[in-house]
Amino acid sequence: MEAIEQRITEQGNKIRSLKSSKADKDVITAEVAILNALKAELKALSPADTVAAAPANKPAKADDKKGKGAFTLKNAKGTKDYTPQEMAVREKIFSTIIKVFKKHGGITIDTPVFELKEILSGKYGEDSKLIYDLEDQGGEKCSLRYDLTVPFARFLAMNGKEYQNIKRYHIAKVYRRDQPAMTKGRMREFYQCDFDIAGTYDAMIPDSESLRVLTECLTELELGDFTIKLNHRKILDGIFEVCGVPEDKIRTISSAVDKLDKLPWAEVRKEMTEDKGLDPQAADLIGEYVQLKGGAELLERLYADAKLGANIRAKEGLDDMTTLFKYLDVLNVTPHVSFDLSLARGLDYYTGLIYEAVLEGSAPPTLANGEKARATVKKGTDELDESTVGVGSIAAGGRYDNLVGMFSGTNKKGQPNLMIPCVGISIGVERVFSILMQKQKKEDIKSNEVEVYVVGLGGVSVEARMKICTELWDAGIKAEFAYKLKPRTQSQWDACDRDMIPFAVIVGGDEIEKGLIKIKDMRSKDESQKGGIEYPRTQMVAEIQSRLAQL
Repeated sequence: MEAIEQRITEQGNKIRSLKSSKADKDVITAEVAILNALKAELKALSPADTVAAAPANKPAKADDKKGKGAFTLKNAKGTKDYTPQEMAVREKIFSTIIKVFKKHGGITIDTPVFELKEILSGKYGEDSKLIYDLEDQGGEKCSLRYDLTVPFARFLAMNGKEYQNIKRYHIAKVYRRDQPAMTKGRMREFYQCDFDIAGTYDAMIPDSESLRVLTECLTELELGDFTIKLNHRKILDGIFEVCGVPEDKIRTISSAVDKLDKLPWAEVRKEMTEDKGLDPQAADLIGEYVQLKGGAELLERLYADAKLGANIRAKEGLDDMTTLFKYLDVLNVTPHVSFDLSLARGLDYYTGLIYEAVLEGSAPPTLANGEKARATVKKGTDELDESTVGVGSIAAGGRYDNLVGMFSGTNKKGQPNLMIPCVGISIGVERVFSILMQKQKKEDIKSNEVEVYVVGLGGVSVEARMKICTELWDAGIKAEFAYKLKPRTQSQWDACDRDMIPFAVIVGGDEIEKGLIKIKDMRSKDESQKGGIEYPRTQMVAEIQSRLAQL
């Protein structure tokens, strides 16, 4: 407890220092959230059931309902449990995405859930404050992984001789000390589905296939209309240069521009000039560029810009985008993309093409004056008011050519020992899940895959029902039976209805003696079925397989 109290004191001093130096409001808000979390942790460690000393003639009062040592059962903030119905939806999401990844030659790897702190430090720009640090264990300072990209780059740096070229996918949990908005899929523990192409190839070929993979995933998931916003870090950096942004402010100004999907230009400009010290004239010049969006035709307009066309960085980015649009036409991806100069992506490791996928309804709510609502925090908590936030992007990614080199060390010339260029996508499962769950009722979701329920009538033994299930299992058919020696008939029918099992195999004493069974389609209300259609026992498996093939 003393250690936490010390951290609370240090965090309070840090916040006061930030306020006195007029730091960015979002940075201060995030640090306040950390302070609140520390206070909550201290409160949780304090003996909650301790009662004040009472006079000798009066017993101490305590909560009789909770009892001594009881505690409140709840999930940690930003996390949740998933019901069988919810897991059925999530498993479908995973299988749909994996099918697309494998179609494009993806192979999977796994990495530890925590990394050495130094591996993650300095890779995420302003978002580095969201990394979960762990207590020192055995002399190593570690942190929970923030994403799957940096661990992949570390993996390549360690195994680069064997994996100079790889199409890798990885589906796993990541952790961010963010302000949660649970119904919008913004959580502190969540899954990412990553697909990355590592290796040295000709320009924009792997980039274009990555966008094809993303398009296929979002289409197969049936999320509705979506747009993949594209930009290029070199174009954006070139814009900043021609507008007069100092080199040491490019990343921080880029982070401000990235908020244009959530805030009006006036607020973004204010952050640039008042919070980050940018010359107002430079901010106005940036505003003329970053509010532009369109398709391949926007490239022509940017090429025609004399200042931008003369900038080396911008010219390289425009050439890349020209090649990319040519390939996207061939891959039938162009209808889904928008060239959007406001897209910046705050992560420091991106070096080229960047992209972000959004749905039609993923933006923050619109206020009566036509402006987007600004995310606000619930009073007395560090949780976001979910009525003020949208789902946000459901996938993102880009090119990161130098990240592997950061981990490989340098030679005598100061160059990285190993350079493996990479490009990839990352799909946020929780946001996809929240959208799909809004489209259906839980009671309509089949949470298991059972295809046949074996119903015993007239005191048929459990062994007889086991025997039929065994024949079905041996044939690869998913089947169940009641775990009762003498189950009630109605309870067996109820099990079929509750679990949405399509077929029932019905067996009674007479049928066993005659070598017969009955099959009933539980989805049909056709009265002609009556108690089921009779078949020889030897035809049971073939008939069930035939019916399942028609589902």
